Amino acid sequence: MVSKNQIKSACNKLFKTINLHGFGKKHQGKVRDFYKIKDKRILITTDRISAFDRVLGYIPYKGQVLNQLSKFWFDKTADIIPNHIIDIPHPNVAVAKDAKPYPVEMVVRGYITGVTSTAIWRAYELGERTIYGIKFPEGLRKNQKLPKPIITPTSKAEHGAHDERLTHDEILKRKLVAPKILEQMEEVSLKLYKRGNEVCKKRGLILVDTKYEFGEYKGKLILIDEIHTPDSSRFWNAKNYQERFKKGLEPENYEKEFFRLWYTGQGYRGDGKPPVMSKQLQIETAQHYIKLYEMITGKKFKPEKYPIEKSIIKALSVIASKAKQSRPRLPRPA
Repeated sequence: MVSKNQIKSACNKLFKTINLHGFGKKHQGKVRDFYKIKDKRILITTDRISAFDRVLGYIPYKGQVLNQLSKFWFDKTADIIPNHIIDIPHPNVAVAKDAKPYPVEMVVRGYITGVTSTAIWRAYELGERTIYGIKFPEGLRKNQKLPKPIITPTSKAEHGAHDERLTHDEILKRKLVAPKILEQMEEVSLKLYKRGNEVCKKRGLILVDTKYEFGEYKGKLILIDEIHTPDSSRFWNAKNYQERFKKGLEPENYEKEFFRLWYTGQGYRGDGKPPVMSKQLQIETAQHYIKLYEMITGKKFKPEKYPIEKSIIKALSVIASKAKQSRPRLPRPA
């Protein structure tokens, strides 16, 4: 485990973004910067952290954790569905197929929990009993296990906008996804969630809920973005879940939920100016992410040395050369 002092020191050297020359136009999502070369995407995972569909700051080593953990899960699930990964030339970089994303995120939930606007517990707490077109009984408690996993799709919002709740019928009515493709996405999502929990169970974890993104590549459905990371999923400690649930305590978690709870505790849910992230929250979030990586993979996390921009440039120079483009370089100081 990376020491607290090392994480504290890294808080002053965070990987916020990167500007490459020789790779065309720079694109940005909430967490990743990406460039397109012919039929490939160069995905660079930064240390940016988002919640409530807003970028709220930066967490040391977060980008590396997400990229390497996604690679672990893509390998573990390749027999269920092909994915977009071609190569991992650097701990923060993935070379991927340039798939056309479907504008729907498939969220699979095994428990009723969450504090965001799309979370089923948030809706249930406010009095809703039909959520995502699914009827829920009276008397449910936060963090309670559902009889079986459910799919609660959301829209794929533009950067800066909020995701919206969807139902199966709404997706078809709005022609966001063709019926056969939607059926395949739903079937695959449940299989991926099941596989995720099978692996997590061996590590003493519960995969509580997660989201999957899909794209079309050369006429076929493939899995894109990331999978089973602390950004896209909730993970609880399986050993003490039942005991803590009975006592009405929050589960011991290893993902972003405690980060969200810090903000909701200060009255922030994505609208208006967010509170300034504390240094302690940065450190604790990094510790959560690193610990989860080590628990799931069974490997010790080996952090890249900051600053990492030059090592990324070096790793990508080979790709630039093959694409017959100029060697990428950092922009000259102003």
